[in-house]
Amino acid sequence: MFISLFFLPILFSFIAIQSYSQDKGKWVVPAEYKTMKNPVAVDASSVDLGKDLYAKYCKACHGKTGLGDGPKAASLGVSSGNFTTKEFKSQPDGVLFYMVTTGKDKMPGFGKPLPEDNDRWALVNYMKTLK
Repeated sequence: MFISLFFLPILFSFIAIQSYSQDKGKWVVPAEYKTMKNPVAVDASSVDLGKDLYAKYCKACHGKTGLGDGPKAASLGVSSGNFTTKEFKSQPDGVLFYMVTTGKDKMPGFGKPLPEDNDRWALVNYMKTLK
């Protein structure tokens, strides 16, 4: 009995750590973002704005062409993603908007440095053009 009570907290800690490590890297996106529509038209103006913002805020980690190969990427210890894949491009705009706004783990959120929603939507528009 004593042995079981002794090991019980250790077992719970192990389970919690395993659960955390399995979720690490996965984005948990609230449902409302999955159906959120991008109010910013995909046009030359929004894509150009997105490109400028990408160069300032994203390129260092995500790379010039969105391959995840920016100069800071190697030091992150996690993948910075590849924006040119079908998987990335098939995500709803609202999901990408959420990711850009809130960040996760080593990726900062850009809700504060880019307080205008339309700037972050323009960034989504640009990221979806990367090839």
